Amino acid sequence: MYHDFNYEATLASSLRAQWQLDDVLREDQELDFSRNFLPDSLARTASISGLNAFEQKTLNQIAAHEYLVMFGVVEEFILPFLLDHARPHLLDDDWRVRALLNFASEEAKHIHLFKRFHAAFVRGFPVECQMIGPSEAIGAEILRHDPLAVGLFILMIEWMTQQHYVGSIKDDGDLDPLFKSLLRNHWIEESQHAKLDTLIVDALAEGRSDDDIDKAIDAVFEIATFLDGGLKAQAEFNLQALERAINQTVLNRDEIVAQQHQAARWTYIGSGLVHERFKATLANISPKAAARIAEAAPIFA
Repeated sequence: MYHDFNYEATLASSLRAQWQLDDVLREDQELDFSRNFLPDSLARTASISGLNAFEQKTLNQIAAHEYLVMFGVVEEFILPFLLDHARPHLLDDDWRVRALLNFASEEAKHIHLFKRFHAAFVRGFPVECQMIGPSEAIGAEILRHDPLAVGLFILMIEWMTQQHYVGSIKDDGDLDPLFKSLLRNHWIEESQHAKLDTLIVDALAEGRSDDDIDKAIDAVFEIATFLDGGLKAQAEFNLQALERAINQTVLNRDEIVAQQHQAARWTYIGSGLVHERFKATLANISPKAAARIAEAAPIFA
């Protein structure tokens, strides 16, 4: 069976799993900057031979700041996407409308949570970490594409966050406990969002011709290419932040930027493209679409 998700059951699961913002990160809580924040499978800083252990940890924390700010950017464009999808169904399926509006409410809460994290990071980190943006421009560029392409890209991200927590973060005892708890709670709610986004993609793909689906996959690649360009710029920003934090220029700058760019490619794109649930949705929509994505996935490994 492809899946057995439905709006009523997923809404019920979501309501049971909900948490309050202050239970995850109070405004006065502080991060432990003596620890790594991200597992090395995502940050890939421990393998940079040109950096000492302190510098590797510092770059890990910069990458973690990027991680949550980037997810905040993503959730900012998920909100209007959800509301646009829900609007035509306001008088149809009550469970569908309630599930989608709850989905939007939780994404708004996640944006609030990530802003609290950013404030805590700024309080504890010695320098400013520049981010690509503005977020409104990133969101506008992504949302201008076919809604099916946007839905597929969001679905990829939803499943990706599941894999990051379960596969890398959950059992890593070296991470800051507060940051790890934040990611755990994000995962709890996103696990329900992935189900709802699967239903959204199914609805958007229904009745589409093969040519329409091909064009939507083209748009998915356009979105990925756009994001990849931003990730390259972000890798340079991150290294600049590291150099300001340690007050010196690092050796082999170009190599480190290229390595960190590839790490980010895997984190934000590659790990989602190869997720079994995402591949199942593609195969259900179109075997050709699944094959095209599978062929492109190694670029982002």
